[in-house]
Amino acid sequence: MRRTMLYLPGNNPNMLLRGHLFEPDGLVIDLEDAVSASEKDSARILVREALRRGEFGKCEVTVRINATDTPHWRDDIAVVVSCGISGVRAPKVDNAQTVRDIDEEISAVEEKSGVPQGSTKIFCLLESALGVWNALDIAKASPRVTAILPGGEDLAADLRTNRSKDGVELEWIRRMIIVAARAAGVDALDTIFPRVNDDDGLRKEAGFVKQLGYDGKSVIHPNQIPIIHEVYAPTEKEIETARRIVEAASAAALRGLGAVSLDGRMIDAPVIKRAEYTLKRAGLDCPKEG
Repeated sequence: MRRTMLYLPGNNPNMLLRGHLFEPDGLVIDLEDAVSASEKDSARILVREALRRGEFGKCEVTVRINATDTPHWRDDIAVVVSCGISGVRAPKVDNAQTVRDIDEEISAVEEKSGVPQGSTKIFCLLESALGVWNALDIAKASPRVTAILPGGEDLAADLRTNRSKDGVELEWIRRMIIVAARAAGVDALDTIFPRVNDDDGLRKEAGFVKQLGYDGKSVIHPNQIPIIHEVYAPTEKEIETARRIVEAASAAALRGLGAVSLDGRMIDAPVIKRAEYTLKRAGLDCPKEG
């Protein structure tokens, strides 16, 4: 699951060592916006040593590299991919060619470092109107692409507006990105919620993107993690309904039946799929056939 992916500044050794203790689903070690130009090299070395220690609990570990229009991105990939991370978060992706360039660079590092080919995934940040418009092409540009994400401040600036409290300027964009993600078969992860002391606002926004179908959100403060996990947690009623649906479908399959009825309602493949996902979000295994 990727309900929460916590940003950690790449130049902050304390956060690099402690970030996983807050139990997000994933960590995003940041070599881009969190690190000034004069600290890029030293931060990269610090991140390399942290990755080599490998003390991140159960978190999925990714690194936000610098954009491909900077002189830093190849050095970022060379260092972090060789450490065997789960993926890179690529900022300012405007088109499919950017993804292909990153893919090619990752492949070369994997081969040189003995990292299994294709194991390093790409998370694409869409931080411009052009990037959003090309969302489907970007999501399908490489088998490495595992998620696409709308930008926040950079995207708002490109749209010539500001981040508002209700996020109206991102509403259509969020809808477009979730459709592109599902069409391409990748995850959709939402942007950060910038007001770290506004718990009610975070809860409302997380509920909105969950309803749209987003798999989770990026977070910038540990206090945001339990709120989002709470929003994404199925209720006891939802869990029980999902369990009954999956069990009924499993029993029908054992009898060779292609359709199943539960409480007077026909249960088809999409309903079963949603039920299985509900159990997954609840941290429960689906009943096994037989």
